[in-house]
Amino acid sequence: MASIGFTGGITGRSMCATVRRDSDIRLTVAHMGAAIQLQAGDRTVRLSSPDRVFFPAKGYTKLDLARYYVAVGDGIVRALRDRPTTLERYPEGIGGESFFQKRAPKNTPDWIPTARITFPSGRYADEMCPTEPAAVVWAAQYGTLTFHPWPVRRGDTEHPDELRIDLDPQPGTDYDDAVRAAHEMRAVLGDHGLTGWPKTSGGRGMHLFVPIAPRWTFVQVRRAVLAAGRELERRMPDQVTTAWWKEERGEKVFVDYNQMARDRTIASAYSVRPHPHAPVSAPLTWAEVDDAEPDDFDLVTMPKRFAEVGDVHADMDGHAFDLTSLLELSERQERDHGQGDMPYPPDHPKMAGEPKRVQPSRARPEE
Repeated sequence: MASIGFTGGITGRSMCATVRRDSDIRLTVAHMGAAIQLQAGDRTVRLSSPDRVFFPAKGYTKLDLARYYVAVGDGIVRALRDRPTTLERYPEGIGGESFFQKRAPKNTPDWIPTARITFPSGRYADEMCPTEPAAVVWAAQYGTLTFHPWPVRRGDTEHPDELRIDLDPQPGTDYDDAVRAAHEMRAVLGDHGLTGWPKTSGGRGMHLFVPIAPRWTFVQVRRAVLAAGRELERRMPDQVTTAWWKEERGEKVFVDYNQMARDRTIASAYSVRPHPHAPVSAPLTWAEVDDAEPDDFDLVTMPKRFAEVGDVHADMDGHAFDLTSLLELSERQERDHGQGDMPYPPDHPKMAGEPKRVQPSRARPEE
């Protein structure tokens, strides 16, 4: 086989004709459509069917996806490093069947670590924990578009080291509404000694990630998110809601506190999302939030941005904040306002202090 380097950006075609010997991505090619060898960091990863189209509207292929993950490798590895990660796979592209793979595939290379995580049911699984760009490209080979890391590290899978806030615009609201909520949530967090790093969801929403010391349980960290959400709702009652039932939310931004429950995950920074134009979840600085347009960040534009500014969330791992103040707020909310726990997702066992999981419109009057 001949070793050929290809230049140029992502084009929607599986290969470009221009030879470039110093390319960061080297392909070993037998003929068009044959399996190739793609260099990712210090390893070479085999990519079969590189010209398979994953995004028909744009013509982006599996090779385009893999090249994207090489280009942003340092950023996505920072977001995934040592985290048990669920793979959202589209083996035939976004027009085909998809599934979430929670267990590491049987053919996972021995150089990709795994960690055992426990589901709400008490069952467990060993999930892959990426530590290098080649692991991400290896997953892309099997049609992984989006990476969903747990908020824990493999050294301690019972204590989250990230508090994650999902600001989800409901019908009738949009990204601009999420931005306004994000700014006020930044103030809420600041009042409790916390700093959040913002990113687009890859859709209309916003995510804020707060690095925390791994001292608290999933139950406690979820309750801290709920407390922050309720405080945001108090400050923006006409624009924000923590109502779990959709029929009660209205045209507001929903603070999805259950994204912090065990076995709930949020798409990682730099993950490609399964939409026709191949958007990505884009890390932002706070100075960029107001002017950012989610559709501006995609499989083509993010590598260019990354080459220019790098990973704007690179400093997250240097912090580990304390949740004590938010948990004290939660206690005051319950004591002074009767705001106790809220319903968990339906696949969770009944939790202590949880109210009935009954949709309000279907609830029977108390006798």
